[in-house]
Amino acid sequence: MPQAIRFHQVGGPEVLQWEAIDVPSPAQGEARVRQHAVGLNYIDTYHRTGLYPAPLPSGIGLEAAGVVEAVGEGVDDLAPGDRVAYAGGPLGAYAELRNMPADRLVKLPDPVSFEQGAAMLLQGLTAQYLLRRTYHVQPGDTILIHAAAGGVGLIVCQWAKALGATVIGTVGSDEKAELARAHGCDHPIVYTRENFAERVREITGGEGLPVVYDSIGKDTFMESLDCLRPLGMMVLFGAASGPVPPFDLGLLAKMGSLFITRPTLFTYSAKRPDLLAMAADLFDVVTSGKVRIEVNQRFALKDASQAHRELEARRTTGSSILLP
Repeated sequence: MPQAIRFHQVGGPEVLQWEAIDVPSPAQGEARVRQHAVGLNYIDTYHRTGLYPAPLPSGIGLEAAGVVEAVGEGVDDLAPGDRVAYAGGPLGAYAELRNMPADRLVKLPDPVSFEQGAAMLLQGLTAQYLLRRTYHVQPGDTILIHAAAGGVGLIVCQWAKALGATVIGTVGSDEKAELARAHGCDHPIVYTRENFAERVREITGGEGLPVVYDSIGKDTFMESLDCLRPLGMMVLFGAASGPVPPFDLGLLAKMGSLFITRPTLFTYSAKRPDLLAMAADLFDVVTSGKVRIEVNQRFALKDASQAHRELEARRTTGSSILLP
């Protein structure tokens, strides 16, 4: 029988279990995918800990790439043998084999490997909506991306640079600063020894930024607001340090009529035409060489617990994958 990672209670990495699963023939609208690589993302830890609740017991993981083995009734745009990838629900990507809603699958271009497909889609589609839809980055903009050496961060740095922006990024070490710089970050800020809001004001001559992309949450939120110019936009798209506590929305007026949004990939890609357009945009910047997708860590799928420990200890950079 095929194997998968599942969890029966929320908690630390130790709750992840390697179990045999039953994968029936695909139902109407589904495709069965033999997975060649699985993406590791910080949101996976939110499901495991219960920050984002899931009905238990549950599979885990939102992203993978593989080959279609069979399709159910009503699926006419996919066929056995197609190379595909996906990023999004339902949970259960940490598996050797699974059925997926066919309308969530996108075909991989030939130049894109399974490893790249599993490493890039969730993070790359996130970068796409952040840069092209939530706030439409223009040539000459200066932006701030937190966790610039992470998976989303390295893609955002490269893509924003290709769009003609100046990129400021926060990182946790000198090594990560060099990695971010090598991927287009003009001003890496090591937050462990520098106040990033003060540095942003120095870099911008006191003007502030049109946008901040913040996936850290509690530890960076208020200082991120301090980085914005009047009418600037705060884009909170994660909570790696914990959820942001309640705060007085009147502060947004006092700080310059600021905008704030809490977007998710699931909303932006909910309609299949939007998903396909976003994926095409991502594949274009990757296959053209404007954005490099580098897999910096590989773990065996059955060792998902160890992968989560490395991720939460911030010992990873760029993209990580799990190999069935």
